[in-house]
Amino acid sequence: MSHRSVAALAAVTVIVGLAPVSSFGQGQAGEAADAAAAWTMPRLPDGQPDLQGYWTTQTFTPLERPEHLADREFFTEEEAAELNAQLTAEGVDPSARDAVAIEDPEARERRLYQVNRDRTYVHYDNEIWLRTPVPKGLSSRRTSLITDPPNGRIPPLTPEAEARRAAEAEARSSPSAFDSHLTRPLPERCIVWRHEGPPNLPPAYNDIHQIFQTPDYVVVFTELTTNPPRIIPLDGRPHVPEAVRHFAGDSRGRWEGDTLVVETTNFNERRRFQGATEAMRVVERFTRVADDRITYEFTVEDPNTWTLPWSAEVPMVTTEGPMFEYACHEGNHDIRHILEIYRNLERQAAEAEAPESGSK
Repeated sequence: MSHRSVAALAAVTVIVGLAPVSSFGQGQAGEAADAAAAWTMPRLPDGQPDLQGYWTTQTFTPLERPEHLADREFFTEEEAAELNAQLTAEGVDPSARDAVAIEDPEARERRLYQVNRDRTYVHYDNEIWLRTPVPKGLSSRRTSLITDPPNGRIPPLTPEAEARRAAEAEARSSPSAFDSHLTRPLPERCIVWRHEGPPNLPPAYNDIHQIFQTPDYVVVFTELTTNPPRIIPLDGRPHVPEAVRHFAGDSRGRWEGDTLVVETTNFNERRRFQGATEAMRVVERFTRVADDRITYEFTVEDPNTWTLPWSAEVPMVTTEGPMFEYACHEGNHDIRHILEIYRNLERQAAEAEAPESGSK
């Protein structure tokens, strides 16, 4: 594969930095343990761990474990190095996030390059506009971001949720389901993205998070978001009344040792994260583990949707700022005009066919 050798050395270096201690030889494990013991947690004047800065969650690691990997929680070092060489090579489209789910290396290679797409696909050059100074690869040797259940996949739906999903699919299949811009999906209307936290999932691009801290608040400002920055109080105040609902929910934080724990409830019923209802509850954990890394973990539960809670781990790695504004105006009024154009084209096509129908 011609693209792999370009990034192979850098990829192996990255993997050594990402690999869990258990994957090292005995001598290397000792060195890693010594380095961890020598590291000092950066702290604010009040003693809180310092989480501030710019962090990226970019990764090709999928949320759910690809089926062909079955019960394998981790790639081997060799597999991860080979994948990273392929994923970080020049010319790779960083938005081809489903590539890791492709078992065949040759098919995966074809998927990664925009030039292999259907000629009718019209878009800017993703490799130029989306590639970062440190190219997107795997963020760890994990085969999925989901860590629990052990199979690395979102738990089964409840019977109630199955019926809800079937009804929604039937409604979407109606020819008139999206005639109005008001019935288009919320991401299209710039109201809320599917990845927006909580919990924070890695988006296809623009994946920076900026964190600010004071003794009483932590602010998490996400780059690709339509919601305001999350201002999380740490003073023990209760959640807002149940009648108050937000797309980002209502977050409350506390310190458990050196880990920031954030509990979020009161979600708007239209949020529908992974199909969840307004009963969803999210618990996030931010732990600074190195100068260049935060371990971000979250657990999601909704008894109306899943048979079990589920958890994931997303490494947050330091990156350079500044973070620029992502501007997507709520409502996305151009959708209305796009729909008007297509209705007009459909009408013209129907009128063009009318004489032929009448002459038969």
